[in-house]
Amino acid sequence: MTTVIVLIAAPEGLRGHLTRWMVEVHAGVFVGNPSRRIRDRLWDLLANRIGDGQAILVEPADNEQGWTVRTAGKDRWKPVDFDGLILSARHRNQLNENPPLTR
Repeated sequence: MTTVIVLIAAPEGLRGHLTRWMVEVHAGVFVGNPSRRIRDRLWDLLANRIGDGQAILVEPADNEQGWTVRTAGKDRWKPVDFDGLILSARHRNQLNENPPLTR
């Protein structure tokens, strides 16, 4: 399975570093098949340097979905294990920032 990394508001240089190992298919979206060792090293670099941005890594895993997710930085969404399925949840305080639309 392919690895996908998404960078949002990343500091300069991180995107360029990722292009050594992966292809940038859209601004801030990287796709590739790095080895586990390279993927872990890339993640350590991203997690330490993301600052006020956000990094999301989707990688192969031995579970029902076939993948898992890691996040770093200012999370807008948080991965949550729900009976073996990984779902994305918003932080409670963010839910109140965007009230539902009414007609």
